[in-house]
Order: sequence, then structure tokens, then C-alpha cells
Amino acid sequence: MINLGQSISVIICAYTEERWMDLCAAVKSVKNQTLPATELILVIDHNPALLARSMTHLAGPGVKIIKNERKRGLSGARNSGIAVSQGDIIVFLDDDAEAEPDWLEQLQATYTDKRIAGVGGKIQPAWQGAYPGWFPEEFYWVVGCTYRGMPNEISQVRNLIGANMSFRREVFETVGGFREDVGRVGTRPLGCEETELCIRVYQNWSDKFLLYNPQALVHHKVPANRVSGRYFSSRCYSEGISKALISQSVGTRDSLASEWVYTMQTLPAGILRSLGLGLINGNLNSFARAGYIMAGLAITSAGYLSSKLSRKPKNPCESQEQPPKLPKAMTLSKRVRSGAGTGISI
Repeated sequence: MINLGQSISVIICAYTEERWMDLCAAVKSVKNQTLPATELILVIDHNPALLARSMTHLAGPGVKIIKNERKRGLSGARNSGIAVSQGDIIVFLDDDAEAEPDWLEQLQATYTDKRIAGVGGKIQPAWQGAYPGWFPEEFYWVVGCTYRGMPNEISQVRNLIGANMSFRREVFETVGGFREDVGRVGTRPLGCEETELCIRVYQNWSDKFLLYNPQALVHHKVPANRVSGRYFSSRCYSEGISKALISQSVGTRDSLASEWVYTMQTLPAGILRSLGLGLINGNLNSFARAGYIMAGLAITSAGYLSSKLSRKPKNPCESQEQPPKLPKAMTLSKRVRSGAGTGISI
């Protein structure tokens, strides 16, 4: 089912020329959609050379190429893109991800009810080196992908994952954008800015919710340098720190609601599954996966506790102004919007 009267803005943020070919592939995948986007917005994060190169090679009809006018980092770049967007639905795709041809069609078709504030899709890892048999699927979030424990059908979720997510425009008009002192800056592995935004959605509206549709599929490239025990440990520790910071902003209960289920159900099941497979087939990778699940939990917990127990925990949100909001009168599309976003579908 395709919803009528909903325009779509796709935002891709990029910060380095090292991923130029990945960026070109991401842009191409958006242009090849069965349901064309109203506009594609490419935001270059404080990199003049990449901006010039993009203007030369990627500019074209329906493509806006802008520089990040806000604070350096992924959150600032996303907010810059949101500020110039015109779509009823604002979609985000990572610069190192490629979308399936029906990606936008699947996302838009999921907005069947006006109470649906956002929709995310499945993110499948595209390993750039040999498949890491030791890497537990329960920790695919370490490389920004959908992990074991997420639903296999359209379901309500607490938060969406940044590489493949979308929101109604009113989300940013009402609760504001992404917090710019939370999340990635370059290769720094801090995150959770999407989680914090999604929690604000639930805290602001008691009748709205977010959905995950696994049929809206993108492939996220995972370079070989991220498939190592060192990166795994660093990313887990940083995730723990990020969770602690977010808990100061939105409260511990809301910030850790999904994590309790994940810790108490998904991870123990993963350990038992891996150990069982190891005993049955004698594959050392199965035992390694069980070990990495336990190590990942311990390291993430250590990052969380180290931040919470520090004498003066640094909360980046305390020194920031409220997340920027879209001024309705200035940013809404000029076309007639009656009936847009009502959830009526055919």
C-alpha cells in the first residue's frame, strides 16, 4: 500500500573523501528507488574538498548539496539537512549504506496511521573482508546493523537505528532535532543520538509510536578495520558511556527500558545457543561468539558505570541549548498540505 500526499526528503551526511565510492553508491541507490524521493539532500560535514567534489560530480535535478552550518558531527549535519528539507517524511541513510530499490516504498507504506511518528528498516552488514565467524549477531549494533533480538515482522520499537530511519516532519517541529553534543564526530565511536531523539518522541506524545519494518532493507558496509576485538571493545565501552549520558537527559528508566530485555533475555539465549552449537559441531567460533557476548556485556556495563560513578559526570546535554526545532511557517512545503500525513492509504 502506498500512502498518498506524503513527500519524502532523503538526507545523507558525509564527512570524508575516504568513503567517496561508498557515498556515490549510496546516492545511486536513492536515485534508483521504485518510489522516487521528492528530494535528496547531501550534507557535507566541514570538509571543503568533499563539498567541492560532490558539487562537481553528484549535483543534479532533485539533489541539494549543502555544507553543515551547525556544529561539526553527525548530529549537526543531520540538523542542517532537516533545516532545508521540504518533505512530509524525512528519511536518513548513511553514506556507506546502499538501499534496496523498494526501500522508500516500504518505509512510506508503513505510515498507515497518523499515530506513527517514525519508521525504521533492517540494516544488513556488508562485510568488506572475510566474514567474522567469531562476531556474535547479538552485537551487530557495534557496526551499526540490525542485531539478533530485533523483530522479524513490523513491530513497535523503542528507538530506530541511524543508518536506516525516517520520521514525520512534525517530530522535528515539535520535539526538536538531534542533540549536537551527543553522537559521532568523525570516527569517534560515541552514539545514542537517535535513541535520545526517539525517547523524546515517546515522552512528548503518549499516543504516538515508532515502527520497525524489516522489509525496508539497506546494506551497510563494514570495513575490515571494524572487525577486530579492539574495535569491538572500544565501541562497547563508548556505548556504555553514551547510555549514561543519555540517561541524564531523558531519565534512567526510559533510556534503559529496551536494554533490560536485551540483557536479561537476548544475551543469555545467545550465550546458550553459541555454546550449544560449539558442543555439537566443535567449531571454535561458536565458543568465541559466546565469549564475545559475555565480554561485550561486561565492557558496555563498565563504560556505563564509569560514567555514572565519576565524581562530576559530564553531561553534554546540560551545556547545550534545547535541540533546534523547525519553524513551521518557514519550512513547511508551499504546496497544499490538507490531508497530508493523515495515515489514509490505499
